[in-house]
Amino acid sequence: MKQLMLGNEAVARGLYEAGCSFVSSYPGTPSTEITEAIAKYPEVYAEWAPNEKVALEAAFGASLAGRRAFCGMKHVGLNVAADPLFTISYTGVNAGLIIGVADDAGMHSSQNEQDSRHYARAAKIPMLEPADSAEAIAFAKLAYEISEKFDTPVLLKMCTRVSHSQSVVEPGARVEVLGEYKKDIAKYVMMPGNAKRRHPVVEARTRDLVAYAETAEINRIEDGEDKSIGIITSSTSYQYVKEVVGNRYPVMKLGMIWPMPEQKIKDFAASVEKLVVVEELDSFIECHCRDLQIPCVGKEWFSCIDELSQNKVAQQLAETPVSGVKLDAQIPPRPPVMCAGCPHRGLFYTLKKNKLTVLGDIGCYTLGAVAPLAAVDSVICMGASVSGIHGFSKSQNGAADGKTVAVIGDSTFMHSGITGLVNMAYNESNATVIIVDNSITGMTGHQQNPTTGVNLKGDPCTKIDLETLCRAVGIRRVRVVDPYNLAQCDEAIKEELAANEPSVIISRRPCALLKNVKHKAPLAVDADKCVGCKACMKIGCPAISIVDGKAKVDATQCVGCGVCEQLCKFGALKEV
Repeated sequence: MKQLMLGNEAVARGLYEAGCSFVSSYPGTPSTEITEAIAKYPEVYAEWAPNEKVALEAAFGASLAGRRAFCGMKHVGLNVAADPLFTISYTGVNAGLIIGVADDAGMHSSQNEQDSRHYARAAKIPMLEPADSAEAIAFAKLAYEISEKFDTPVLLKMCTRVSHSQSVVEPGARVEVLGEYKKDIAKYVMMPGNAKRRHPVVEARTRDLVAYAETAEINRIEDGEDKSIGIITSSTSYQYVKEVVGNRYPVMKLGMIWPMPEQKIKDFAASVEKLVVVEELDSFIECHCRDLQIPCVGKEWFSCIDELSQNKVAQQLAETPVSGVKLDAQIPPRPPVMCAGCPHRGLFYTLKKNKLTVLGDIGCYTLGAVAPLAAVDSVICMGASVSGIHGFSKSQNGAADGKTVAVIGDSTFMHSGITGLVNMAYNESNATVIIVDNSITGMTGHQQNPTTGVNLKGDPCTKIDLETLCRAVGIRRVRVVDPYNLAQCDEAIKEELAANEPSVIISRRPCALLKNVKHKAPLAVDADKCVGCKACMKIGCPAISIVDGKAKVDATQCVGCGVCEQLCKFGALKEV
């Protein structure tokens, strides 16, 4: 029965139908829903791993055991998984192995705009790129066939628009695929002698994949009436092209983005007067065409910055969309902000009040950099705050400046912060790390992590104790504070910054949006006591505004956290 399905849900459905047995991922927008959806199928074992490297290594282990496996991540997560990725390319697989990666052109929820297609070329493994939900199902199933036929892991590349859009699919039945482990030291033990013999196998495999790409149905040509232009494209760019030109111009739609066909592209280019490459971000397809000595137009027309759109494609092709409708409505901006009652707000207010330099990290607490708090000075990648503050401290001859801290979330700490803390302890860094523990992975939509005591399926599991872990790696000064208590936060931060050794402060309060969190009654403003000083506005809470010169609390948003109440010197804020 046909139904509408989110692109990520469709990938999960394709994995299920293809007989996938094992899934290990780390949540990252826009890839998260793939793993959340596949976890709903009881036939599939699914888990959240501490990070993407662990997830890929676990998925490889399942493949080695003879089970079709998958691991998913966002584009920056592939950086973390790159170490095993390049070597698994050499070993090949036992059962099919798919690596799902979702790019974020436009940086809707990411710190960079990297193009994951380069990883396929660099690691010498095939990459498929669906353009809608129906293709997401079909390509997931095909990826397992390619993986096992060519003895290779396969990258399945999604992007924000395909991952988070819905289109019609027709689900099918599951096929069980169970293999066996076979000992093969020469294939799977990548010491130099074996690896040298595997490299020629990889190169031969690439040649075989190029031959496959020449006739693969997922690389198709759609004829057009006007041969003055021929367009080569893929993924969501294909959707924009079709919305604009319909059947006017011939279009080559690449479903296998690496390796790409050679003769097929040459023949297509020869059949049109001008070849135009429409692709988001880097000139990946365009460079391939130029390597084949094919003249084409690409990044001269379509920028390597930001997403493409129907309007941008129409503008460069000087076309009116076939629908006759231009999508030119201006959508009001919606700046990101910490939620009302966010436990991070009180902590960041305290850091700003003390005029500290704050090395931040990846998570919803990155919003501590947004005005009016503006209390974060750097954000690089997962775990960089802890490693960075060590270098910051050591560059000052290890002297405590009393002005610098690192802030990292509980899930991010488990992902990449532990090794940085080990480095601090081992090399005796004089710095303070604040772990903002909101009892969940907040930024990607409330996924569990090793500190929550609940697994992906919702079952109770081992709960990592952050205090014990920090002490175990050699940190003697570990303390817990409540970020709703401003005086307690202020005291702890000042004491730990004054200490002459590494320390950890755990700022612990669950995310205000968790369903199991019980809130107090909302606060209200006593207009007679309010003098309009706007001290309560310094925390940037969306539940507080100024109306007619007086503070006003939106009772539909306020959770009664009481942080603003502690800032009011006139007692104008009180619980209803």
